[in-house]
Amino acid sequence: MEQQEQSSVVRPVLRLASASPRRRQLLELIGVPHLVTPADIDETRRANETGPAYVQRLAGEKAAAIRRLHADLPVLAADTTVEVGGEVLEKPQSEDDAIRMLTLLSGREHQVHTGLCAISGKPPTTLISSTAVRFRRISPAEMRAYWASGEPQGKAGAYAIQGLGAVFVEQVNGSYTGVMGLPLFETANILKSHGVPVWNGALRSPQGGRE
Repeated sequence: MEQQEQSSVVRPVLRLASASPRRRQLLELIGVPHLVTPADIDETRRANETGPAYVQRLAGEKAAAIRRLHADLPVLAADTTVEVGGEVLEKPQSEDDAIRMLTLLSGREHQVHTGLCAISGKPPTTLISSTAVRFRRISPAEMRAYWASGEPQGKAGAYAIQGLGAVFVEQVNGSYTGVMGLPLFETANILKSHGVPVWNGALRSPQGGRE
């Protein structure tokens, strides 16, 4: 199903192959009006597939799936996962699974990998953004309370840096928006290479300024 909440003046210039509200918000932040067209593919990780290889493959498969159905606009796809100590942490399947992941992340550094793929009339372009994130120590009681908040569900690594999980983050070395699921520096570059302008939908008041 497609969603379109754009002004009649600003036409979409891109299809986003993701249902993630965070990715949509980040695209809007850099002024890229778009259609949300989620890709329905098998996201099972292959045996011995590393975090970077996994997200790069999924981003490519998502973009290709949507491009086959819709060739009217360039397509952007992304996928994000968390890797710690060589173990890839996907979305938690239960409270116990989430607590296991948070225990692994507690008091140590992990990597957040986001793969991007853009397809248009040109050949696909793919890249990976990797960011190092260090957590403070998290108590078992905090882990249970965090799970009860509902935020870890559906999140790679069982946390959201832009939400309640921010209180666990001691340090970020790399792209903050990449940890959210869409690294904006890399996204702007990959879109420009496919002729998709940034700031295109950024309608700002001339009185606007810093608050």
